[in-house]
Amino acid sequence: MICEAKNLDAPDEERNFDHGDIHLVQLPGATIGRAVFRPGWRWSTDVKPVVGTESCQGHHVSYVVSGHFHVRMDDGTELDLGPGDAHVVGPGHDAWVVGDETCVTIDFMPAASE
Repeated sequence: MICEAKNLDAPDEERNFDHGDIHLVQLPGATIGRAVFRPGWRWSTDVKPVVGTESCQGHHVSYVVSGHFHVRMDDGTELDLGPGDAHVVGPGHDAWVVGDETCVTIDFMPAASE
């Protein structure tokens, strides 16, 4: 039986970049992340220089806690997301905060060993 809890305020890993940060905890079978994107955050300007790809290659299964952001897929498909929106966004996209409110999302990922 598995019964384990971790707090995102004491993450296993923290990733910081201009206009935001991500806190990650690893649990049996899943990694949970809380992303905090401040106004002005945009993947293509704040993260792209760090990872070196033309667009985000992450696969996101997420929930928006607060704030708003916009996603544009490499094929031109676009999506506006806000509080309460559960969403899946596949590899090949850019995203940015809309408005002057910080956007907080929770990401759900399979464990690294899976």
